[in-house]
Amino acid sequence: MTTSPIFQKTLVHGAHVRSFQIHPTSPDGWIASVEADQRIVQRQRYTDWHRVERAAMRFRSAADELRRAGWRDVRLARREEAPTRS
Repeated sequence: MTTSPIFQKTLVHGAHVRSFQIHPTSPDGWIASVEADQRIVQRQRYTDWHRVERAAMRFRSAADELRRAGWRDVRLARREEAPTRS
């Protein structure tokens, strides 16, 4: 079973790609990861929703910094969104 990310941002600058994702895992957890040019540079598993929210805030801030440096958002098939707890 594949789960969709609850948070996903991808930005490009020339040939470089940076991606930020948070997706749920079983039974009660989330994986937050950062990829640079299709290599995982950071991956963390969380079981506390508040830490997931903080990771999403860090990812948004990092994406904002990249945009200020000239990176552009990539539109993905799935809408990029902030995490919400069901």
